[in-house]
Amino acid sequence: MTKPPLTLYLAAPRGFCAGVDRAIKIVEMALEKWGAPVYVRHEIVHNKYVVDALRDQGAVFVEELDECPDDRPVIFSAHGVPKAVPAAAARREMVYVDATCPLVSKVHIEAERHHSNGLQMVMIGHAGHPETVGTMGQLPEGEVILVETPEDVATITPRDPEKLAFITQTTLSVDDTADVVAALQARFPAIIGPHKEDICYATTNRQEAVKAMATKTSAMLVIGAPNSSNSRRLVEVGAKTGCTYAQLVQRATDIDWRALDGIDSIGITAGASAPEVLINEVIDAFKARYDVTEEIVETAVENVEFKVPRVLRQPA
Repeated sequence: MTKPPLTLYLAAPRGFCAGVDRAIKIVEMALEKWGAPVYVRHEIVHNKYVVDALRDQGAVFVEELDECPDDRPVIFSAHGVPKAVPAAAARREMVYVDATCPLVSKVHIEAERHHSNGLQMVMIGHAGHPETVGTMGQLPEGEVILVETPEDVATITPRDPEKLAFITQTTLSVDDTADVVAALQARFPAIIGPHKEDICYATTNRQEAVKAMATKTSAMLVIGAPNSSNSRRLVEVGAKTGCTYAQLVQRATDIDWRALDGIDSIGITAGASAPEVLINEVIDAFKARYDVTEEIVETAVENVEFKVPRVLRQPA
């Protein structure tokens, strides 16, 4: 039987970013250096396939430090942790490695600098997300006010409206964040923003590629985990830019083929913590059902690389 034709638009860049790549390497190198088990506080990155693969190699994933024994190494996830966590590990004389993405660490440093200058922080982020929890945990309680939407800005009561600065989670929607920033600046004209935008290059690049892809097709799949902030933002950006069908899938088995019945084109992208093997799996699933023509939609070229911590580059 003849397969129906389908144009597959592939976003570039897509998938792993430098921070995710570094975090995974840190776990692998820690296992190589110290042997199993190595404990990891929180999922190293938000992707089940990646976490399961590392678990198979001997990584043990826990939610809190008190679940870790004193005599085994522990790694802090790419999302960052409150200051109290490494302090507790140091008190217990644990070996620990911080896999926080350097671009998240940059936001932590920024928050501390503003705090030391007597400013109260407003953080634009998602309540309960590990990155937000980690960033807010860099400063004493009450020093960071969290807002998610422009509407939230109207409800906050800072200590001194003239002494404010704002920071953001690195994985937000660029356009949605701009709306919140505009609301902050309208209500607090003296508020200080970051020298360079906090939303990371990878998040921005993947959203731009989705916008370009959305002009070519009305259907889009984002490969990523349901708890991955940057993946969920890609779905939202696709829907807002004109994709009438924009869905998040973890892998090929999650594709709703009935919903795609009759399509002649579709865009494919992946969140920053989704490995290329899952992207290829989805492409192969389409090739099994359609006569596929692939087109790359490239909006940026990424060549960023982050070094792993020195402790892992030294012999055991």
